[in-house]
Amino acid sequence: MHTSVSSRGGRGKGAGLALALGSALAFGGSGVAAKPLIEAGLDPLHVVWLRVAGAALVMLPLAVRHRALLRRRPALLAGFGLLAVAGVQACYFAAISRIPVGVALLVEYLAPALVLGWVRFVQRRPVTRAAALGVVLAVGGLACVVEVWSGLGFDALGLLLALGAACCQVGYFVLSDQGSDSGADAPDPLGVIAYGLLIGAAVLTVVARPWGMDWSVLADSAHMDGTAVPAVALLAWIVLVATVVAYVTGVLSVRRLSPQVAGVVACLEAVIATVLAWVLLGEHLSAPQIVGGVVVLVGAFIAQSSTPAKGSAEPVAAGGGPERELSARGTAT
Repeated sequence: MHTSVSSRGGRGKGAGLALALGSALAFGGSGVAAKPLIEAGLDPLHVVWLRVAGAALVMLPLAVRHRALLRRRPALLAGFGLLAVAGVQACYFAAISRIPVGVALLVEYLAPALVLGWVRFVQRRPVTRAAALGVVLAVGGLACVVEVWSGLGFDALGLLLALGAACCQVGYFVLSDQGSDSGADAPDPLGVIAYGLLIGAAVLTVVARPWGMDWSVLADSAHMDGTAVPAVALLAWIVLVATVVAYVTGVLSVRRLSPQVAGVVACLEAVIATVLAWVLLGEHLSAPQIVGGVVVLVGAFIAQSSTPAKGSAEPVAAGGGPERELSARGTAT
């Protein structure tokens, strides 16, 4: 029986890791599809609005099916929509209007470290050294991937906005774990995502003001490294894969792993985005970026494979059950 339970736990952990990697791949492909649309004439905020609003329409039937969530978990739905959807997108795009994209991306992906900080200092729970080391390696590798040293002129407000995106991403990982140990009473993750997208779309409508968008761009073609691609096809990828699939697999991965581990694996999004840009857009990687990508992979592996130390007070690590207390203890938050 012990072997059977361990085997099921191992398969669940493996499935969670696969879902997290799939989510990182889906999220990482958003920039490659969005950049040709922006270069074709769409405002970045308009692309974000199309992404979220389109995904909200796709998930609308699920929202109707899980309408009871509006009564049972209104705070969770509002938090997910404001933080995990609208907050991350709006803060990030506002940040890159003032500071280099690489710097903004690095600051945003401090989220895994902030998650561990939340667990350690707010919830006052110990974390393993391996998990902390994995985060340090992942962040250090990201510094190489985005070549942070190339942007030296920092704007204080821009950095604050990027940090806001990181904090919103922490909300995404923590909120995604809500109710994972509640059994039949746990909120359905698909319903949470559906209402989160609806709320996010409503907020972004006010911010992006899509009524001023140049809709004719979507009827034409955009160019991806010299190759003409229908703009509608790129938009479909952004909506269906980079948003719907990305959020669904991301939330399901958190349910099987933990917020901090899924956050570390999500750091691979930057690596995946860079590789896809190299292959599809002709944006070649430099040697430091390749080294940084390897460091991120190593950091994610260390954090994912770490286990609680024997005799310890069940520190938070990549596998096992103690981290599931996040759901019960984080409900008030």
